[in-house]
Amino acid sequence: MSLRKILIHPDPRLKKTCDPVIDIDAELRKLADDMLETMYDAPGIGLAAPQVGTLHRLFVMDISGKEGSSEPRVLFNPEITWSSDIMNVHEEGCLSIPDIYEEITRPDTVRMRFQDIDGKQIEEEFDGIGATCVQHELDHLNGRLFIDYLSAMKRGMITKKMKKLKKERARDE
Repeated sequence: MSLRKILIHPDPRLKKTCDPVIDIDAELRKLADDMLETMYDAPGIGLAAPQVGTLHRLFVMDISGKEGSSEPRVLFNPEITWSSDIMNVHEEGCLSIPDIYEEITRPDTVRMRFQDIDGKQIEEEFDGIGATCVQHELDHLNGRLFIDYLSAMKRGMITKKMKKLKKERARDE
C-alpha cells in the first residue's frame, strides 16, 4: 500500500463524472487499498477515486470512529436506489477542501446498490453519518462537491481560500 496525493479544490478532475468499473482487477484492488491508507492518514471517513486523480466509480469509507477498531468499506459502481423523505443536517468537511466545514441537508436514510472488493453485488441501507458519507462520496463520483450545496457567495469565498492554500503548498514543496 502507498499514500496517494489528495487533489485540492479547484482541480478540474474533481468536477468530472467518473466512468463505471467494468472489471475489478488487481490494479483496482491496489487503488482501493491505497485509498484506504490515504483516507486513514489524512484522516477522514471517506475518500472517492477522483480525489486521488482517478476517474473510476469507486469510493472507500470507514465510519467506525473507534480507536483501534476499523471497518473499512470499498464500494464500486455505487448508486442510490431509494432515499427517505426525512432530511438530516450534518456538518460536512472534505479532504479536498481542508479545514472547511458547513452544514449540509441530505436524506437521513438511503439504500445503495454497489459491488464490493470481490465484485459481489450488494444492496445496503445507510442512515445517520453513514448516509451522509455515502451521499457525499457518491457526489464526488458525479463531479459534485459539498460546497455546491452552498450559496454562490459562500462557494466563491471557499474557492478563493483553497486557491490560496494550493499556492502556499506549492511554495512549500
